[in-house]
Amino acid sequence: MAVMSAAAGRPTELEITSLANPRVKELVGLRRRRARELAGVTLVEGIAEVGLALSAGVRPTALYYCRELATPVAGQVTERAAGVGAEVVLVSRPVFEKVSYREGPDGCLAVVPAVPDSLDRLSLPANPLVLVCAGLEKPGNLGAILRTADAAGVAAVIAADPVTDWGNPNVVRASKGTVFAVPVASAASADVLDWLQAHGLPVVAAAPDAGQLLTDADLTGPVAIAVGAEQAGLPREWLARAGSTVRIPMFGRADSLNVSASAAILTYEAVRQRLQAGDLIGELPVG
Repeated sequence: MAVMSAAAGRPTELEITSLANPRVKELVGLRRRRARELAGVTLVEGIAEVGLALSAGVRPTALYYCRELATPVAGQVTERAAGVGAEVVLVSRPVFEKVSYREGPDGCLAVVPAVPDSLDRLSLPANPLVLVCAGLEKPGNLGAILRTADAAGVAAVIAADPVTDWGNPNVVRASKGTVFAVPVASAASADVLDWLQAHGLPVVAAAPDAGQLLTDADLTGPVAIAVGAEQAGLPREWLARAGSTVRIPMFGRADSLNVSASAAILTYEAVRQRLQAGDLIGELPVG
């Protein structure tokens, strides 16, 4: 299968085989947040992840493709990317392994516009379920939470006082590309709290020492479930302004569950209650 360029459907002539090529240095540099922010782009690696981003309406500016590593499915993805205007660039295996940020690369790496993350652009459906992550540090946790949010039909995921950005390649990887399917936002905690209040979303704060069990809380109406970092938990301002605090029943000796596991339990308790009440789940607004 020939790799097609975006223009005229002809095979692309651009191929990179040298590790000294300036594009190689540029791609490696995009692993840094500052470089991504300055360029207004991020990286998406993996056939499945790039395919999901394309399905979500993302238009890559460039797609780097290694025939030696790729499967036939990768060829289909490159054609889809070229079809929406992406420049398709062939690279040698040494070059791809240099620019890849994951183990076991599959020969597909796209440069895409930065993930939109303004609170103002969020459009909520009726009776929204929103998930807030305050001060989370690990990109893998944010990515796993996004996968849960996508599966559960969460209306939006908001990072309050974010330590990492939604365009972090490891967030994109851990989310399996769902960062492009679930509406996301980032802002300071005070701004997020004010936004939630303005949109009529009471905060249900997760805290291991809360008196109320998660299963006893009413999560059927418009609500924002807030989780904090594993070590510090939710900041005081979140606990002070929360409409209620809840805990997950735990009987082991560990202090807490992993935050992504906790978020999944909290989210799916809300889903269970909403389904039982006959509410529709999964009608997300267009981001």
